Amino acid sequence: MRCVAVRHVRFEDLGVWEAEIRAHGYEVIYLDAGVDDLTPAANADLAVFLGGPIGVGDRSTYPVLDEEISLLRARLDAGLPTIGVCLGAQLLASALGAEVRPGAVEIGWGGVDLTLEGRTGPLSVLADAPVLHWHGDTFDLPDGATLLASTAVTPHQAFSWGSALALQFHAEADGEAIETWLIGHAVELAQRGIDPVELRRRTDVVADDAAVAGIVLLRSWLRELA
Repeated sequence: MRCVAVRHVRFEDLGVWEAEIRAHGYEVIYLDAGVDDLTPAANADLAVFLGGPIGVGDRSTYPVLDEEISLLRARLDAGLPTIGVCLGAQLLASALGAEVRPGAVEIGWGGVDLTLEGRTGPLSVLADAPVLHWHGDTFDLPDGATLLASTAVTPHQAFSWGSALALQFHAEADGEAIETWLIGHAVELAQRGIDPVELRRRTDVVADDAAVAGIVLLRSWLRELA
């Protein structure tokens, strides 16, 4: 089995999920958006569309986003297991016809509020666990989707649709690699007035709990596919 991970910046990778995906018998292949041929993502046994600093509103500037949305539509039509994280979640929402637009900026470690469906599925492990938020866009809930999680300022944090799972937050993030995020997003942090020293300190406190929760979430979701 193959898992194709579509990556937009090198440091936003599968993180703590990668070993778990391999443990379920998948070969992991990374494809870099805008560089690699993304067509293998259309029919891979599992595909994960990861985060990045561009957005659905940048489609005219970064046409690879249109290609990704088309690939996601094909996967959704075929019922193939697909996960979208952050930008990937926004692309999934767009592929399902929902509007994606600027929203509240959330950067840093925090929780999510689970819906009833969220509390009874793979996301239940997040009831008392932190996740890494790092976004400024949001999306409407697509028709036919099941809302799984929210925050006070972002009502649509996670949804499921058929065999697809969209997570606005970064359950895959590996706190051990947070320095790559702090360096890679240094300009954004400065523009937002967010102190990387405090974000690094907070990571030291919560990273282990976040990693365990992220792994258990993915493990539960993959088991549902079996």
